[in-house]
Amino acid sequence: MDVVVSFLTRTGAMLHPWMNEIATAMVSCIIVVFGADCNRWLRKQLGARSFLLRTLIFILVNAFGFGLIIVAVSPWLAGQLRHMPAMWMLLLVCAIFFGIGSWAQRNRQS
Repeated sequence: MDVVVSFLTRTGAMLHPWMNEIATAMVSCIIVVFGADCNRWLRKQLGARSFLLRTLIFILVNAFGFGLIIVAVSPWLAGQLRHMPAMWMLLLVCAIFFGIGSWAQRNRQS
């Protein structure tokens, strides 16, 4: 059991320098899965509007809205993940990505 705990602790500690990138990847993956539903909803709401308005709202939501979410949420998530004990870091990161992948699979995103 000590070997497993030691491995998890060492591997989790190796993830700490990459926490910003890991958090950005998590938020981006969530937005990719959620973005399809958001764009589908927007298409329904704006179906009868002009092409120019639909395009402008699409750009605002996708480029600026999702971009702002990534820029604002990623550092906060990285800070939260840094507070996790190193022993649990590898398991948590893998579980989160597995959860996002499962969610995408259920929503037929992948």
